[in-house]
Amino acid sequence: MKSKEFLREIRAIGGLGRAVLKKIEVSGTDVTFHLVTDMTYAPEAVAQASEVCRRYTPAGYRGEARVLKSVPAEEGVRKEIADILRSRFPSVAAFVSPEDIEVDLSGAGGKFYINADGSAKARTDEEGMIDAVGEELSRRLCGTWLGEMRFRDMGKGEIVRDAPPPAEYVMAPRFFPIADYAPIDGASPQNAVYIADLTEEMTGVTVCGTVSYIEERTSKNNKQYFTISLSDGTGTLRCNYFSRKSTLEKVRSVRQGDGICLTGDNEVFNGGLSFRAKYLDRGELPQDFVPEERPSRPVPPAYRTVFPVPAADFVQGDLFGSKELPEDFRKGKFVVFDLETTGTNTAPSNIDHITEIGAVKIEGGAITEKFTSFVACPVKLTEEIVRLTGITDDMLVGAPAVGDVLADFYKFCDGCALVGHNAVGFDVRFVRFYGAKEGYRFDHKVYDTYLIAQRELFGLSNYRLNTLADYFGFTFHHHRAYDDAFVTAKIFIEFVKRGGGLPR
Repeated sequence: MKSKEFLREIRAIGGLGRAVLKKIEVSGTDVTFHLVTDMTYAPEAVAQASEVCRRYTPAGYRGEARVLKSVPAEEGVRKEIADILRSRFPSVAAFVSPEDIEVDLSGAGGKFYINADGSAKARTDEEGMIDAVGEELSRRLCGTWLGEMRFRDMGKGEIVRDAPPPAEYVMAPRFFPIADYAPIDGASPQNAVYIADLTEEMTGVTVCGTVSYIEERTSKNNKQYFTISLSDGTGTLRCNYFSRKSTLEKVRSVRQGDGICLTGDNEVFNGGLSFRAKYLDRGELPQDFVPEERPSRPVPPAYRTVFPVPAADFVQGDLFGSKELPEDFRKGKFVVFDLETTGTNTAPSNIDHITEIGAVKIEGGAITEKFTSFVACPVKLTEEIVRLTGITDDMLVGAPAVGDVLADFYKFCDGCALVGHNAVGFDVRFVRFYGAKEGYRFDHKVYDTYLIAQRELFGLSNYRLNTLADYFGFTFHHHRAYDDAFVTAKIFIEFVKRGGGLPR
């Protein structure tokens, strides 16, 4: 839908001159456009608005307008401004609370004043910030909004952090016995390590699980090898295995859904941990295998630093898709997330730093909340990272520490499965590493849209996020955490629809 043209037509109707579109609801073939205005309107204005809505509704659907008269209250405006600061200017939000914001309402919008301690002026005086807040506020609320930054001695103190977690949260890798072992290469392993616990360099270690993807390929040296994805219920491992000539035909008999063991070394390669499979045999998880839980700090009782907010409405091309969402998806809860970092190193000995985290929550089959924050970074960003992400050192000044952000993110993820694009090989490794430092174990079930695409889509040149977005017709601002998370959520929903249920 062309939102600017749509609103231009709506605002030409008497009484709707400052109207905003709050949400669009689709129920079967009925599409309801919820409009909010702060002006008095006649019943015929609703009829005229419904005519406009019908012109912007795809063929086969019935569109109508519902209009609500709403005059913003000061408290509501303060909360909206605080939300805008948290999502777009977190370095400012670190020093400004809703109580530091003053609002002066008028009949057609109003003025707002953001008060900050004078000692924080260098950190909060971001160029264009006030205008950007005013523009975003005008999109969310009726009327025109103008703002001003004020600095004064407010006696602000530093954020108080919880004490570090006790040492008992540090755990050794977990193992389980391999069932129904049958040799191919004949490594004869007895036990397998949990895939989720492959967080350190390890040699001569075995993993065991169910094959979710396997493809035979030929190297530049004309050697046969297999790209394999293996899952054990705690995590998914993606690796390459070069077959021996003597066992090649037996390996070719392995299919998706089979149980296998891979024995090899978990080693550092190109800055990240990579499993180098040396031997492949058949084997199964123990019957009725239930992963052993690891102790973790309890879920924080309240958010301290990053506060989730309702997800902004975002109209994409498949909004009016007719396929019903499967029951297991509607009953589940998912957090789709993405990180921006200082680099791609994931090896614990030299892991890079998180600079931004963005996430959305899916409940009842719909995106309901968002979580977004910059993260304080102890190192200077490289020119390449600045160019790639658009994040600069100045944008991270005053941002909360990684431990504070991940504590709130752990609460945001409570009771949810995690979803990400290339999450298994990248994002999950970061949150598990830095979360473990704070005593939080991100042992949630993970759905990786990269691995799902690898199984479900054929003929694509690659499985990068922008390639999948183009395939499904979604547009987004690549390499910013929240935008990447949002489009990943849309892609995940598409895969759920196509498969008729949650990916296995």
